[in-house]
Amino acid sequence: MADDSVRPAWSEQFSPQAIQQLFHTAPIADLTPEWAFGGSTGKGVRVAVVDSGVEFDHPAVGDSVRGGVVVEFDEAAENSIRYESDDQPGDLAGHGTACAGIIHSLAPQAEIYSVRVLGSNMHGRAIQFAGGLDWAIEHDIQVVNLSLSTSNEEYFALFHDLADQAYFKNMNVITAVNNYPEASFPSLYASVISVAAHDGQDPFTYYYNPSPPVEFGAPGIDIDVAWNNKQYVNSTGNSFAAPHITGLVALMRAKHPELTPFQVKTVLLACAANMQRRDTRPRRRKTSSG
Repeated sequence: MADDSVRPAWSEQFSPQAIQQLFHTAPIADLTPEWAFGGSTGKGVRVAVVDSGVEFDHPAVGDSVRGGVVVEFDEAAENSIRYESDDQPGDLAGHGTACAGIIHSLAPQAEIYSVRVLGSNMHGRAIQFAGGLDWAIEHDIQVVNLSLSTSNEEYFALFHDLADQAYFKNMNVITAVNNYPEASFPSLYASVISVAAHDGQDPFTYYYNPSPPVEFGAPGIDIDVAWNNKQYVNSTGNSFAAPHITGLVALMRAKHPELTPFQVKTVLLACAANMQRRDTRPRRRKTSSG
């Protein structure tokens, strides 16, 4: 997983001095945040948080958690993975609840599924991580948040295959890049949406990076996030930038269910703060769901 104990190396990419202001022409110019997200609550969109679990009754997630699964390493099982149903999931570390809370704050009516692949020490085997993504693919999840990754090159091909499977199944996979400037998977694949942190606090303000492989920057530095045992903490990491984009994608998928993963990424590009020429912050629809 991404190490959230340090200031993410990619964060400087999104400072006002570093961002390259880009201008575009029609038809992309007609795509605005209001068109993309305005009025949407994420209703009906299924979002998997592959992480340390999600505390299902944390106030920050309301009643959005619909269940999930625990992915355990088991040498005796097929592919060394055992799945255990988790109808009222918990969080062993707090990290997954932080991500789910951010997603819920943006898309309050999206349905969240906890896919627990990390332990209380925030560590897990890459094969568990792969198993969690595979579970999401098999269970028709529409949007997946991966605020974790692996640098083990032995898993490059496996994660590449899973990322492609998700892409061709019309799933959006949003990944946090490593906080350190080193390769990690699947955040560097073209089929996913890769995200790093910037200094802002407005959850709707994100930036496009014209120098991939990192594609977008979202809030993730010194932000208040939910944690386990009904707690809240202030934390920093690319891990918390990714769920901001996940929440926006959930809004978009609910409002425009016909969009493909490629089209979703194009709309994100057009609606980034450094691509828009005017203030087009989307209006929020009122909801009573937590």
